[in-house]
Amino acid sequence: MSVTGKDALIADFVAFLNEACTAFHAVEASERRLVAAGFTKVAEAGDWHSDLRPGGKYYFTRNRTTLIAFTIGGGYELGNGFTILGAHTDSPCLRIKPVTCTQKQYALMLNTQPYGGGLWHTWFDRDLGLAGRVLLKGPNGEINSRLVRIDEPIARIPNLSIHLTSGSERESFTPNLHEHAKALLTISKGKMGLTASDVSDSEHTGRIHPLVLSLVADKLGVSPADIEDVELQLTDIQPTTLGGADSEFVFSGRLDNLCSTFQSLRALIDGSSSGIETQTNVRMAMLFDHEECGSSSTVGAGSSLFMDTLKSIVEGLAKARFFGGLIIQTLRKSFVVSADMAHGLHPNYPAKHDATMAPVINGGMVIKHNPNQRYATNAISATLFRRFGKMADVPVQEFTVRADSACGSTIGPIISTLSGILTVDCGSPQFSMHSIREMMGKDDVFYGYAILLSTLENHPKLASMTDLS
Repeated sequence: MSVTGKDALIADFVAFLNEACTAFHAVEASERRLVAAGFTKVAEAGDWHSDLRPGGKYYFTRNRTTLIAFTIGGGYELGNGFTILGAHTDSPCLRIKPVTCTQKQYALMLNTQPYGGGLWHTWFDRDLGLAGRVLLKGPNGEINSRLVRIDEPIARIPNLSIHLTSGSERESFTPNLHEHAKALLTISKGKMGLTASDVSDSEHTGRIHPLVLSLVADKLGVSPADIEDVELQLTDIQPTTLGGADSEFVFSGRLDNLCSTFQSLRALIDGSSSGIETQTNVRMAMLFDHEECGSSSTVGAGSSLFMDTLKSIVEGLAKARFFGGLIIQTLRKSFVVSADMAHGLHPNYPAKHDATMAPVINGGMVIKHNPNQRYATNAISATLFRRFGKMADVPVQEFTVRADSACGSTIGPIISTLSGILTVDCGSPQFSMHSIREMMGKDDVFYGYAILLSTLENHPKLASMTDLS
């Protein structure tokens, strides 16, 4: 195991966030780091009987938005446990509809729709770019996929002037997202591809507007005729930076949940840099898409992907199909850390927290509790996680919502339901969750990484001392 120094870790985190402007780009940035660390890409539908071996480091992707990476200890024996770090790659954003544009009055607007539950008012009056995936026609009719990123401020959602709004409208600020959250792309008739007689048309009839095709094609260096389809979203082009009077904060979009994605990824990579020959468990980072809309998809934590992957690894190492007893033995010895960001105590809104369980920024990883199973943590998983923190010499905090408040949820309860694996829900504390621009503590990036690395290293030792019956 090789622990990365705090300054180097923070620098890589900032770089990762600036690379990962969409879930597609987050997976691409993760893949680059895995390849550099010696991980081998395997085909999800490949022959894992011949692909996998103890001491190996592997990964695969699905849809280019979900990534599964794992290492197999040199001392692994069939029936040993899995130590799993789970996070998600997606964040709330404004997606572009399949019919990309509409004409409103004299302006060409990007057709947007909300993905997840965002603080949508924060998307107004921001300099916005476009990014996502493009499907291209190959010379022999094949369909190829490439990622695109336009970092120029090509779009904006302007607020309505104070003089044109009533007091009640300003107080509530509840824009109709269909009517008021379309992004202004251009008012140039030449760019719109319209003639004077077309100005009164309320809708553009093409699916992908020629201007969007041109912007994407120019960025990729291809012909617009080669583009079959696009999956795009608006992106905030302001880069991630350190801030605060003592540079103690990280200011960025998508901290929820790219911070946990990064912490999990780096913990897996650094944990595999040495000593893998003597490791006895399988260590995994499972980075899912679609958490922000419920995880029910082919690439979400609620799909068969989680259990299918565990079974495939065990089968691959057993070199044969297995029966129920072996997988059950494996699951009972396994542990899942579901890492998703937590709510830090906001100095301006202290009454929103239970004063006895109010995490502070730069105070360490937060263990999340909820008796109604919105989080999967129980006393055993929390105790283990606290010990992992102590072994790493990093602080750990506790959180539960006020008794009169609703509680959010994440992938922990989903995974634990599918598998029966002992699970803890946790996350680094932050402010402005689901805003276009969030913030967290710089120290918490390292604390979260360190405790996840400690979990990978120490879980097999403590698992044998834990009564799970």
